[in-house]
Amino acid sequence: MFTFNGCTTALITPMNTNQQVDYEGLHRLIDFQIQEGINGLLAVGTTGESPTLSWEEHSKVIEKTREYANDRCFTIAGTGSNSTQEAIEGTQHAKNAGINTVLLVDPYYNGPSSIEIRKEYIEPIAKQFPDMQIIPYIIPGRTGTQLSPQDLAILHHQYPNVRCVKEATGDIENMILTRQFCGEDFEILSGDDDKTYDIMINPLIKATGAISVISNIAPRAVTDMIHYVLDGNLAAATIIQQALQPLFNIVTVKTQEPTPYGSVMCKARNPLACKTLMNILGMPSGPCRQPLGKLTRAGLDIVLANTRKVYEANPQVLEPIADYFNVDLKDRLYNENHLTGLTYA
Repeated sequence: MFTFNGCTTALITPMNTNQQVDYEGLHRLIDFQIQEGINGLLAVGTTGESPTLSWEEHSKVIEKTREYANDRCFTIAGTGSNSTQEAIEGTQHAKNAGINTVLLVDPYYNGPSSIEIRKEYIEPIAKQFPDMQIIPYIIPGRTGTQLSPQDLAILHHQYPNVRCVKEATGDIENMILTRQFCGEDFEILSGDDDKTYDIMINPLIKATGAISVISNIAPRAVTDMIHYVLDGNLAAATIIQQALQPLFNIVTVKTQEPTPYGSVMCKARNPLACKTLMNILGMPSGPCRQPLGKLTRAGLDIVLANTRKVYEANPQVLEPIADYFNVDLKDRLYNENHLTGLTYA
């Protein structure tokens, strides 16, 4: 049986300076990922800025990801929506493009109950596309709703094509219930880079991999960490996990920013920090689409401090970027000229 064990990269969607999709840059990023041993690619997830791509762009990025990957790894299409009909249409398009796995994020904003998510969203799609693998994506911090372990288990036991979940609740007890209710033949993938190692080694969860953000920047290291855990080599996995921790710290960057009315919390969410870092490192990236914008200078300093820590202590993590994109990492990380325009004034 096909397995999603290992590391799937939640691909950044690179943009040109005019905020149009950079397909040439996407091709280079995909080739880099595959060269570095990634197991799979997720096209147009949250990291791929799915909320701000038109459905035409959405479908084209999925098509191009499948084309550029060229069967060198598996491709997952992000086709979730807060409209079941849109999700069906997106899933049909993914199928037409030759993709057999889709990621369905919980319907955001309109906030259906867990029962409604099961009956009115996942179930119609699983039933209409029995030959496609359906991966529910549970991330209540972004969607404001949540498919429960109980309803997930009902889906899994009723539909053979629902046998995997992307888990980004941050709730260990929720993941334990998922394993308990869904059984050993069900795959739990981490949706939070900083929790991947812990939930893989937890005997009550036994996650089998991740859909990772940081693997955009360090695909070899994240993949190796996951495979070491799967192989039972926890000593080697722990070393890599510790080396990667500073990068895991920048998926979301929180700062206190001054205003004339007192300080406010600024929470720079994925993909802003990682896309900014990719710009600094000389990788295809470009700007985020509005309403995402730029980091503050304090946020950028956090990104730089954490990345420099990796570069200085474990340079092998970032060396593949230097080799593939032909850049001088020391210059990119310490020369202020590479930071121009990346922050708010």
